Amino acid sequence: MAKLDVLNMSGEKVGEIQLNDSIFGAEVNKQVLHQVVVNYLANQRQGTQSAKTRAEVRGGGRKPFRQKGTGNARQGTIRAPHYVGGGVVFAPKPRDYSYVLPKKIKRLALKSALSSKVQNGEMVVLEDLAFEAPKTKAMLNVLKNVNAGKKALIVTLDKNDNVVFSANNIPGVKTSFIGQLNVYEILNHNSFIITKAAVEKLEEVYA
Repeated sequence: MAKLDVLNMSGEKVGEIQLNDSIFGAEVNKQVLHQVVVNYLANQRQGTQSAKTRAEVRGGGRKPFRQKGTGNARQGTIRAPHYVGGGVVFAPKPRDYSYVLPKKIKRLALKSALSSKVQNGEMVVLEDLAFEAPKTKAMLNVLKNVNAGKKALIVTLDKNDNVVFSANNIPGVKTSFIGQLNVYEILNHNSFIITKAAVEKLEEVYA
């Protein structure tokens, strides 16, 4: 089992934690990670894009000129796609881009993402993370004390409003909790900062 230091909010070592190899020491499956990231991004798409076809644009209800004798190519409407103001060929319409992946794929991807953070030395375990009131300066001090990267994901056991509001105004820093954790956010941040209680919950749920 891999071991990581447990730090307090001042960045001082206060203990160690043994990580479950089935979650934090798994083989990193890049293909599965790719599938889950693409699925996440597809599910975020609104799919509200829309353009009009030649049947929907206004005007063009009559032939612009007679069929023969003008020397021009025959035309049926000035709203054909090759005319300015004409319809769009294969015009995009509102659609749903979301799709569902098997649960086993999602679980495997989460384990791969967490394991990659441990292997790359990008995971920081905090003994606890709590503020009496929302304070951006206090959060900045914590990030500095644990040597967080420019992009950091902070994960707590449950949603903590003081932690969320303290991090909201810091560029590149995002907060999450166990029930909301996803693979894309883990991979998209340089530092993965998680509380000890959240680690224990992950091992309880996914081991």
